[in-house]
Amino acid sequence: MSTRDPMHDTAKDLTHLDEEGRARMVGVGDKAETARGAIAISRVRLSTAAFERIRDASGSKGDAIQVARIAAIQGVKRTSDLIPLCHPLRITRIDVAARLLPDGPAVEFEVRVEAFDRTGVEMEAMTGASVAALTLYDMVKAVDRAAVIEHVRLVEKWGGRSGRFRPHDAP
Repeated sequence: MSTRDPMHDTAKDLTHLDEEGRARMVGVGDKAETARGAIAISRVRLSTAAFERIRDASGSKGDAIQVARIAAIQGVKRTSDLIPLCHPLRITRIDVAARLLPDGPAVEFEVRVEAFDRTGVEMEAMTGASVAALTLYDMVKAVDRAAVIEHVRLVEKWGGRSGRFRPHDAP
């Protein structure tokens, strides 16, 4: 039984570099088209005042959560325009959930992306989660300049040749 940690497998090559170390787009033409999916999360820690305005949708810019959710969807759809070596994908589903965490206080976004294609959608999910967090930051910066995007991370992916993956410390 292998004891390798798939998150930190140094035996694998960086697939986006060729033998000379030059950037390349990975060929996926010989891969099967399958259902694929990924879930990523981001969290934004806020001041109590900013959190209360978001909770009450009373900010001067309106309902910040809804704006961030729409931004996440746009981010997912534009991932291949933002990340140079990502393939454009046929996205079949995008769900964006926002959770208010009063103990933080913080807002956590969860972005679920599904596609029927030849490569995974983890970059799309993480881009959506990132854009949601950045948008929320933009919406609250006048009230809370010290808001912090704490993390963006993949919590699950499935489909394709490698099947299901969940980091051992995923929430």
